[in-house]
Amino acid sequence: MAAGGQGRRPVVALYERIADALRDGTYPPGSTLPSEPRLAGAFGVSRPALREALLLLQEDGLLTVRRGVGRTVNAHPPRRGFERLRPLEDLLGTTAPLRVRDVLRTVEEPTDFTTQQLLAPAGAELRFWESVLVGGAGPAVLSQEWAAAEKVLERVHPAFAAALRAPAPPPAGREERPGHTSMLAVLTAASRGVPLAAHSSVTATLLGRRRGEQLGRPADTPAVLVTQVVRVDGTPVLAAKHMLPTGAPALPVVQSG
Repeated sequence: MAAGGQGRRPVVALYERIADALRDGTYPPGSTLPSEPRLAGAFGVSRPALREALLLLQEDGLLTVRRGVGRTVNAHPPRRGFERLRPLEDLLGTTAPLRVRDVLRTVEEPTDFTTQQLLAPAGAELRFWESVLVGGAGPAVLSQEWAAAEKVLERVHPAFAAALRAPAPPPAGREERPGHTSMLAVLTAASRGVPLAAHSSVTATLLGRRRGEQLGRPADTPAVLVTQVVRVDGTPVLAAKHMLPTGAPALPVVQSG
């Protein structure tokens, strides 16, 4: 769930309370929620706040609104902690699983991209992870992810900083072993109870020589470049570039206005 700012925290807290009730079976999968007046009374909240929380739950896939029936509890809700902002391997792997193959994990100085997106000062040290998402047909997506400087993470999201310091799985070479994951997946697992917000942009481009070699495609293969920045209370904590060539799994896009 993406939410930020002090004004939204009561709704975020209500969201979590209702989500807990859905997951502990108070409102079982397939059941219809009580009416808004009854729910508002049960949770001790106003109906406007309740409606906003229910809308977020619907957007995050925990509830479905059926005409003539009401709000029903979905049988297979998304994994807890980060419903709308999901790791790319989960988002694209809904029909066929994708595995994460580590290419590089290192620390580097800011680039033009990270200086702009993470507001990283000159001389800062940023964790950089490069990964290839692999499906049944082979390499599908190239991901490059950067975390904000350690002192920034310790200030705004210490759990994420600690998770990044945890030992990485052994090098896998060309094989994928259990435990390999994207940086965004590490962030989601460390962010239960932490409101996060993200912004993404999508650009049409070509793979280029180096990316083409990593994905086993010609350099002139058309591709989509997704740039993503994740923030905690307005402070960027992660920036990423995801390159999806022609033939990659379909990327769901949700627009809101």
